Amino acid sequence: MNHRNKYRQEMNNNYLDNRKRNSVSVWETGRTRVGLAGFALCLFAGHTINAQMVNTGDVKIEPNTIVGVYMDYENTPSGNFINDGNLYIFQNWKNDGTVTYTDTQNGSTYFIGTEDQFLEGAQVSNLKNAIFRNTSSLVPFHLSGKIAVGGNSEFDKGVIQAGEYGGKVIFRENAAHTKTSDLSFVDGQVEKDGVATFEFPVGAGNYFRPSYHAAGTKNGGIYTTQYFNKNSNTLYSHNKKVEEILNINNNEYWEVTQDQGADKIVLSLTMDSRTTPAEFFNPGNDYDVVITRWDAASNKWVNEKGAISDPLAGKPYEKLITAQVSGYGIFTMALVKKAQPEPDDVVIYNAISPNDDGLNDSFMIKGIDRFPDNQVEIFNRWGVKVYDAQSYNESDNMFRGYSDGRATIKRGDKLPTGTYFYILKYNTGKKVVERTGYLYINNQ
Repeated sequence: MNHRNKYRQEMNNNYLDNRKRNSVSVWETGRTRVGLAGFALCLFAGHTINAQMVNTGDVKIEPNTIVGVYMDYENTPSGNFINDGNLYIFQNWKNDGTVTYTDTQNGSTYFIGTEDQFLEGAQVSNLKNAIFRNTSSLVPFHLSGKIAVGGNSEFDKGVIQAGEYGGKVIFRENAAHTKTSDLSFVDGQVEKDGVATFEFPVGAGNYFRPSYHAAGTKNGGIYTTQYFNKNSNTLYSHNKKVEEILNINNNEYWEVTQDQGADKIVLSLTMDSRTTPAEFFNPGNDYDVVITRWDAASNKWVNEKGAISDPLAGKPYEKLITAQVSGYGIFTMALVKKAQPEPDDVVIYNAISPNDDGLNDSFMIKGIDRFPDNQVEIFNRWGVKVYDAQSYNESDNMFRGYSDGRATIKRGDKLPTGTYFYILKYNTGKKVVERTGYLYINNQ
């Protein structure tokens, strides 16, 4: 049984099961509510070769209804399409009208094919859930339009090529994605709306190369990210850089824009030995790896600092580098000369086990009492702030592994075991020193 027939049989089986508990379609003036009769008609029409299904009016797929479209589908400017059921698209998709869903329903749109599929249109296709499953080639989806997901996007099989066509995948406030890997991601722009933590499912070619961040407040924001597996030097000269930057990654870069909002994000870039040069994995004792950003105002690369950690569990890349960035634009990694500690420098102990046994129960910064004009911020690995304190000290104002409730983590919650990112700023009387790094919390 071929791929298309397999799903046709699957839907027929579901149709027979659902027929016992669902009524047939109801037809109203000016609107089609597609129920089981509509589903059967779609199957029948699917036998037409090189045909096209065009919607110029109002169509709604009811919950618990399965509809299969085996030809090119076009939603015209006057078309109003609501999917609250399960819609299977086996060919091309074009939306110039309205495509949406009911928030309280769990409609899903499956893009499934045995040939490349072109997803286009002048208007945003708003889908509750989207499933991308096409085995015809490594890059079977060609996106020149915009698809917005409000629930979950399942990247099962097939890369979505959007960059070459100006397309975009949008994730709404509470949207997420699953199954993302080298076999399925977005090669092009991904937009995320809202402040929730998010892994941007971007990559290029055969490489899934995500970035991570969350906004810092609940005031909203819109961010767009794209990954490029190419040398940024051709567009942003590596010779134009601040003095401390020695060498810039010449294999890859990310473009991160803030389309709405005013927050500074904590950005994490992934490091993968298949694309990231080896020197950034083994910088030696004299050098640090930092995030660098092309600053359009000064027309040069600037040092955003940062710290390297091991990857999140189950992810294909080897390392993460994290920093709170001062702006937006083009980002990659760079090598800088390691700063030498000053005589009055503090000593930071970067592991705690807050189990009240008297050993390593708090985040110790030895010598910070000498610099009461200070600030400590701690973020989880998604970029969400979990702790913020002024006048940190070595006795009663210390981080003990609990959230202070200033972000999306509830106040008083014991933070899970894992790696966190800290930023320490303190005034020595002569200058303000900034130290960043990783803090490991063992709450087991």
